[in-house]
Amino acid sequence: MSTGVHARARVGIWSYFPFGSSPRRRSASLPAKSTRDQFEKPGRHSGDPHRSSKKFGFRDTFTVATMTQSQRTRYIKTGGIIAVLLLFLYVLLPGGQPSPSSIKTPVSNSKCTKPYDSTKPLIQYALMIDAGSTGSRIHVYRFNNCGPTPELEHEDFKMTEKKKGGAGLSSYADDPEAAARSLDPLMEVALKSVPKEYQSCSPVAVKATAGLRFLGPETSDKILDAVRNRLETVYPFPVVSKENGGVEIMDGKYEGVYAWITTNYLLGNIGTKERTPTAAVFDLGGGSTQIVFEPTFKSAGGLTEKLAEGDHKFSLDFGGRHFDLYQHSHLGYGLMKARDAIHRAIVEAKHESSPTDQSWLSKTLVNPCLSAGTSLTVNVTMGNGHPLGEVVEIKMIGPKDISSAAQCRGIADKILKKDADCKLAPCSFNGAHQPPLQRTFANEDLFIMSYFYDRTAPLGMPESFTLRDLQDLTAAVCAGQSNWGVFEGIGDAINELQERPEHCLDLSFMLSLLHTGYDLPLNRQVKIAKKINGNELGWCLGASLPLLNKVSGWQCRVKQVS
Repeated sequence: MSTGVHARARVGIWSYFPFGSSPRRRSASLPAKSTRDQFEKPGRHSGDPHRSSKKFGFRDTFTVATMTQSQRTRYIKTGGIIAVLLLFLYVLLPGGQPSPSSIKTPVSNSKCTKPYDSTKPLIQYALMIDAGSTGSRIHVYRFNNCGPTPELEHEDFKMTEKKKGGAGLSSYADDPEAAARSLDPLMEVALKSVPKEYQSCSPVAVKATAGLRFLGPETSDKILDAVRNRLETVYPFPVVSKENGGVEIMDGKYEGVYAWITTNYLLGNIGTKERTPTAAVFDLGGGSTQIVFEPTFKSAGGLTEKLAEGDHKFSLDFGGRHFDLYQHSHLGYGLMKARDAIHRAIVEAKHESSPTDQSWLSKTLVNPCLSAGTSLTVNVTMGNGHPLGEVVEIKMIGPKDISSAAQCRGIADKILKKDADCKLAPCSFNGAHQPPLQRTFANEDLFIMSYFYDRTAPLGMPESFTLRDLQDLTAAVCAGQSNWGVFEGIGDAINELQERPEHCLDLSFMLSLLHTGYDLPLNRQVKIAKKINGNELGWCLGASLPLLNKVSGWQCRVKQVS
């Protein structure tokens, strides 16, 4: 894993994010250069502006002592006039007015004693809440401005507690106020992590992802309004404005691009003018999955192919370099949505085989996507007007003593809809245009994260492995407990498998998504990671960098002293 990013190797962060003309600029808008930050402490420079810096030696002291009384009186009067004038100028000039940042601002930290840019504060905090489909998470970032680029010093992270029915904002569809209160445990972490003297100038933003997208605009807007109101009335942190997307459902394109920025920022691949190859990011959430990479096209016949225009293209200027990124957010193909679709496909297939006989509903149904010998009761949503009912409860059981990983993958392949209409060829799955990875991104690093990590790392998978390794792991898991001896020496792996009968399904879908969906060959290396240099991966850090400047839509909550 690459070492941390050195701030001195980068140009200023504020030149990073002019995204180009094509993307929308909501909360992704990046700060322009600020004329003056209210956080700045006027007295950061040594010396007192009201006092001469001259040091008196023995000869100077003797001369002053032998002055006549009239001389002393004249000097005192003159000095008094000068002092009054200086005080008057000090109050009038912008640098002399007290600001929220001048209150209890420390004069140094462990890295340096003053910021690289005097218009920036030495220390800054930013709070980002990831309101996902299965739960919410807060990231509290602490940065220093010792170099031209803000350096991430520390991160505090907490998730909402798991509960039946889900812990995401979308699980409170009928109670927006309860949805807002569900974030209280996360905000308590922020109150403990951010010193009081910084809280009024430490912005917070909430970005909801796939879960809320499925509720519809009326319900989701009520939840978001309740969240904003609670943050603004209960907590001391400034909330990023509505116009700048401070509390919003984030467009899937930004979710993926921000994750790409986070990963490559922490790896040190971006932020300098060197043409360092960048890593691809495949992020698997609960409701959606994102892919972002920088395709490279070879010249043919004197012409260089370019990334086709369309919603999939994201132009980004970052650290003196220009990037044309391919990005796509596949809504409905997150892991939890894939589970629902696979269970529904199994029930549908059974119903089609005996449409007039429903006696099987009261019996156990063999599910090839459950590990051998395991069982699970599942509520399967069939949809309005379905002959079996809108929702059916079925007890499912895995095959007896054999692995059915191949059969499960066959079902997973079908829900990807590889044969869907492809309006702009070539396509990956479900009709989405995508440059072929084998041709445009054949050898660069490919990071798979979030649920990809959560389902493979606990089973002992290394940081880098091939899809064939993933295929072998899937077969072993699907074979059931009698074949789980290989996992006995790996931490809590056995308990993980016993408590999660759908582990076979999850791995099968992941393999299908990567191999069938994205057309990656089985010998392709992928990398899993949850952190780089101790910092969480995902989109949150990439989305938090713009918040370090108030042009991104917030103001300190301390009133200006006049």
